[in-house]
Amino acid sequence: MLLMGGDQIDEAVAHAAGVLRAAADRDWSVKAGGLDWSCLRTAEHIAGDFSAYAGQLTGRATDGWVPFDITLDEGTGPEGAIHAIEATGGILAAVVRTVPRGTRGYHTYPSGSADATGFAAMGVAEVLLHTYDIARALDVDAEPPAALCEAVLAHLFPHVPPALPGATPWTTLLWATGRGTLSGRAPVTQWRWHNPHSLPAGPVALREVTPAAAADLAAGGTGGLTWLGGGPFKGTRAAAGMRTKAYAAGALRPGWGMYVMVRTADELAIGGMGFHGPPDDNGCVEVGYDLVDAARGNGYATQALRALSEWAMTHSEVTSLLAVTAPDNAPSQRVATRAGYVRLPDRDTNHAYGLHRP
Repeated sequence: MLLMGGDQIDEAVAHAAGVLRAAADRDWSVKAGGLDWSCLRTAEHIAGDFSAYAGQLTGRATDGWVPFDITLDEGTGPEGAIHAIEATGGILAAVVRTVPRGTRGYHTYPSGSADATGFAAMGVAEVLLHTYDIARALDVDAEPPAALCEAVLAHLFPHVPPALPGATPWTTLLWATGRGTLSGRAPVTQWRWHNPHSLPAGPVALREVTPAAAADLAAGGTGGLTWLGGGPFKGTRAAAGMRTKAYAAGALRPGWGMYVMVRTADELAIGGMGFHGPPDDNGCVEVGYDLVDAARGNGYATQALRALSEWAMTHSEVTSLLAVTAPDNAPSQRVATRAGYVRLPDRDTNHAYGLHRP
């Protein structure tokens, strides 16, 4: 699975330009497939999305959209619209490549912000899907490279099983966005993508790990992050492997998985933390965590566990949280107790700590 960045935006824009130029001599005043916009207006929308996403990052927007938009000049035809897509796509790709690490901008769903990787993924999704809408009306083929579709699904649709029977990454993406059907699956009539959560925790932030980043971590990569001390602890890679398997099995639920602790002062990743899965039938959810050696002794894990626990308790389905540690792992036990967890009866040979809803 590809990590999202400027190269993926460039590839998606090149694909779109090739598809749309094949139909540049046709009537772009007709409605794009499935939309109320004309094909020309849909192309304008793609360019507007690219410029808006770039502006959210460069403007460091925190609580709303930067108040500007772009429109095509009066009299612009299909070739001019395609050129606008290429130009604004290039702007977004350049911004994604050059903004400082950790830069975030406002985006509505699901938690109010996205980073450069998220805006890259949304930009790729917009251009692939709306190019399809235009191509559908103008009767040209618009199927993009499978790797790009896999990357969009892994970044923005972690709740969608990636290997549905009889489906390709492209047909899965079309189905997930209400543009197609799949055998044995109900049509999608309402949908939203999922930008990974970022939970503030004092000097650190908890950044939700996408399936694409988890696969990279499990394979020995960095997950698109820079790590203090040269790399994550083995527990983080093991958790990433579990998340990768859960995604492949279609068992992921956004939010209830793996996060990476990032020190916000320098945007260095210092450890992993997260849930072993969604709440069980009794409303209990198990947490786990580890920290690279160079980051220990600063209270980072304690503050992160408090923030993660508070986030979990905002969900009415959660009644308690559980942390299980080896008997000789005194540092992890101190993290749990300092975060408000209390000792419970042992689980097999391990120590258990719990936090219950008041």
